[in-house]
Amino acid sequence: MIERSIEKLLFASRWLLAPVYLGLSLALVALAIKFFQEAAHSLTGILTMAETDLVLTVLSLIDLVLVGSLIVMVMLSGYENFVSKLDTGSEQESPAWLGKLDSGGLKLKVAVSIVAISSIHLLRIFMNAQGTPNDKILWYVVLHLTFVVSAVLLGVLDRISSGSHRDS
Repeated sequence: MIERSIEKLLFASRWLLAPVYLGLSLALVALAIKFFQEAAHSLTGILTMAETDLVLTVLSLIDLVLVGSLIVMVMLSGYENFVSKLDTGSEQESPAWLGKLDSGGLKLKVAVSIVAISSIHLLRIFMNAQGTPNDKILWYVVLHLTFVVSAVLLGVLDRISSGSHRDS
């Protein structure tokens, strides 16, 4: 009887994650506000803006969109994997990946998203290379390569893991 009570309590405690995922939606709102603030700021000076500044601004906007997509992916699939199935009402409203992304796949998508975001940051650094010391550029490249290697290793481990599950 004590064991069943503990198991029920442990199983019910997964609902403690629900407010955490809801908090991620607040982060998404903050990101959207920052996106539109940056877009409005860029549009006011578009006629006097240099081409490289425009490209850097667009890269910043893309960066914000990638982070927002990452938040949505973690929020929805995390909730569905660890708390409860989402009932969106219709299949058309639901993203195609929802319900198909397990925690291993989610980790891999997060790693790939981090590499994409890091790539954009690195491109921004390269576009402004004359204003950045070489040793700093080197550290940015090393950090980016660390993200890339980590994502590749995570993918290899996921592949090995899913291959061993297929055999059994």
